[in-house]
Amino acid sequence: MEIVGSGFIAGALRTIAPRHPGVVALAAGVSRIRPEYARHDLAREAALVTEQAHRCASRNATLLYFSTASAALYGAPGCSGTEECRHAPRTSYGRHKLAMERLVKRSGCRWLILRLAHLVGPGQRPHQLVPALVAQALDGRVRVLRPASRDLLDVTDFVTMTDLLLGAGVEGETVNVASGRSTEVDAIVDHVAALTGTDPVRHYVEESSRHTVSIDRLRSLSSRPWTFAEDYYKGVLDRSVGDLLRVRTAL
Repeated sequence: MEIVGSGFIAGALRTIAPRHPGVVALAAGVSRIRPEYARHDLAREAALVTEQAHRCASRNATLLYFSTASAALYGAPGCSGTEECRHAPRTSYGRHKLAMERLVKRSGCRWLILRLAHLVGPGQRPHQLVPALVAQALDGRVRVLRPASRDLLDVTDFVTMTDLLLGAGVEGETVNVASGRSTEVDAIVDHVAALTGTDPVRHYVEESSRHTVSIDRLRSLSSRPWTFAEDYYKGVLDRSVGDLLRVRTAL
């Protein structure tokens, strides 16, 4: 596997890269849209996707593109959380990711699109969900979206899921990679607060993006009956928050 990128996802994929020749993993996309650079961010990823898709087509390689299974794509009222549901992204990030998916599909290359839940693990950027919540908790004030929910997935499970899909030769598919468990943001903050030993003031912001991501297609294509306990998110946070606190202590 050739990995394009050097961030969180790219680093996680290196352990399985030797097993998947002929795959180009595009792990250098936009993870958020900064208002001050929105047009630049979108244009940069569109150009990168186009370039890599053409490269893959010329080499008969498979382009592995990472999209989103977050509320940005699945948060619209009535969306079932399946890959086939009628998508009506409510944010510029969701609309952008859907546009990139269409670009990949129309490019003429072989492709596999993975829609990712909120991955959690070592090496995440500060703006991502769990590092941001930990920093806010330690600062004494947390912004909580309500009644929003989030699907947290340990990055090691993401790597295993990706490995199985590629090993099975899956391509030309769009697949949710998630736990299939939706946890209210308030409950996530509860556990982060307990792990950090804090009692932050909570600033509630009303957001209706409560959604569940279906992993039925993932189960079918990876030939594994992925089942996660209701409190799976707690173990994910235990590992991640512990790592984040150790890093802060070492600084």
